[in-house]
Amino acid sequence: MPMATPRSEPPPPQPCTPLLADQNYVVLSPPSCSHSQRRRTTILATTLILTLLAATFSAFLLWPSEPSLKIVRLRLNKVQVHTRPRVTIDVSMSVTIKVQNVDVYAMDYEALEVAVGYRGRRLGHATFQQGYVRALGSSYLDAEVEFNEVGVFSDVVLLLEDLAKGTVPFDTVTEVQGRLGFLFFQFPLQARVSCEVMVNTVNQTIFRYNCYEVSMQFD
Repeated sequence: MPMATPRSEPPPPQPCTPLLADQNYVVLSPPSCSHSQRRRTTILATTLILTLLAATFSAFLLWPSEPSLKIVRLRLNKVQVHTRPRVTIDVSMSVTIKVQNVDVYAMDYEALEVAVGYRGRRLGHATFQQGYVRALGSSYLDAEVEFNEVGVFSDVVLLLEDLAKGTVPFDTVTEVQGRLGFLFFQFPLQARVSCEVMVNTVNQTIFRYNCYEVSMQFD
């Protein structure tokens, strides 16, 4: 009797196990700047801003500024009118001028001129020697301005009227011409101050004057 061949039974079904439990997953995040990169960017931006600020400040500091020209004292020494043989006038004044340099480099002025006029007509002027003003410093100059027998033909009627009132209006213009310079840089300049002066011809004094500066002009 033939022997029966044993039948192999299929293995019993295995329980379903979630696939995620048997595998490892790596979650990738989007690329981002590291902390050191962000720090380098911040340092670079800060350096650029500070460089621009330093350049702006240097340009502001080195660019020439208007010097201050001021009349600190104005005294009348003499005013006299002559009627013969023609109408002329003698004027003598003492002026103390302050030249202040507000720049970081020295100023050399080539000439300083003081002019005296009457009702817009120039009677005469006096020019004084060269000078030097150190950086961020000031200089004082005492000047004697004197004109003798100056003709005032066109304004003789007005002058006689002013003399009858006992007051004569004069105007003075003080002007300095020179250069501001540092190393190879030279900046020509011209500064001016004007004054309206009221003179008492009875007691030979100045009883009022008003001065104002005119802005510097570059050539």
